Amino acid sequence: MNEKLRNINNSVWVGLAIGLITPAILCAVAYYIITHVAYLAKADLLYIGAIAVNAYTMQYFFKYNKENIGRGILAATFLCAFAFFFYKVL
Repeated sequence: MNEKLRNINNSVWVGLAIGLITPAILCAVAYYIITHVAYLAKADLLYIGAIAVNAYTMQYFFKYNKENIGRGILAATFLCAFAFFFYKVL
């Protein structure tokens, strides 16, 4: 896995893409679960969990000295958090 990580370009744009795609996939799974399980109809915490996965991903890239990718993931996390905030307010 470390060899694959070395091949990734250390760019903020790559981190932004990783940081937006990962929660998008997890939010889609959370949406499917929320719409198909009646008990979880009001469980918006699943969306927060999908966004929180970015914290682990960011820490993983910082650990392997890919700071620019980590910064991109951090920016994507803030974008997702703002989107969730507007979802809950509106």
